[in-house]
Amino acid sequence: MNRRTFLKNTLIGSGALALPGFIPSVRAAGSDRKPAELKLCSQEGRIPGGSLKEKVANLQKYGCAGIEFGGNPANRVAEIKSTLKGTGLKVAALCWGSQKGDLVSLDLEKRKGGIEALKSALNTAAELESNGVIYVPCFHKQSELKPAELDKILAEIFPAIGDYAKKVGSRVLIEPLNKKETFYINRLEQAATICNQLNNEGICMMGDFYHMSLEEADQTQAFVTAGKWLHHVHLATRDHRILPAQEPHSYVEGFKGLKLIGYQDFCSLECGCKKGTDPLVEVPKAFDYLRKQWDEAKV
Repeated sequence: MNRRTFLKNTLIGSGALALPGFIPSVRAAGSDRKPAELKLCSQEGRIPGGSLKEKVANLQKYGCAGIEFGGNPANRVAEIKSTLKGTGLKVAALCWGSQKGDLVSLDLEKRKGGIEALKSALNTAAELESNGVIYVPCFHKQSELKPAELDKILAEIFPAIGDYAKKVGSRVLIEPLNKKETFYINRLEQAATICNQLNNEGICMMGDFYHMSLEEADQTQAFVTAGKWLHHVHLATRDHRILPAQEPHSYVEGFKGLKLIGYQDFCSLECGCKKGTDPLVEVPKAFDYLRKQWDEAKV
């Protein structure tokens, strides 16, 4: 798969999305589009509480809609289901990662093992009725291949993985990261181009405000470019990856993009509490701040 081939057949390749202030009329494409919702949630480890039950109780108290888990919690499925039963909270996503870059390895045995590990995570995600499995092809030092070579491998393996994800009732969520963390897939338009080319509902994507703040010139436009493929969002401040409201950081422009595409999925905290502050005070304050930012995002 060649990126020039990818880009040639998209708005990105035509240069349209590079025009300052250009926002496609995504709402006009379907008048029956549902209004966007702000479904706040958090990764499990970011919420105060000595047990999953306590964390879930706090999320309920904070008015949240879900919780995100790390890795593949296959051995916790019964605990998670039992704890969430009757709470109204859902499992947002599984933050799985890169499996040390195994899925894009030139070692075919490593690649096979990586694919099987991702399929196992997809099984767990489906059993927990979550939005999918967050996947990063590789971090720095996990691959020496060029981006075009990595594109080719994904083109080879993703169709079957996407079909498997659909079969079990889940999806892969490609996560773009900033250049400090990976040389490959840094912006939402790059992930969206892959999703558009594959056109497989089992291969989708997410966005992370922390990485976007470092890589995207226009956060509204970035989310609009992601469009229908966007099924998860991470929340964090730009400078120190701490809670929203603990340092100056606006989410308004990004939230405008989510509203324009009628976003229906979760926005999840992936950030720590500023050193020396009380998470029991600061975490609910962060959620309140995000709700105000959402209201300020007028479209």
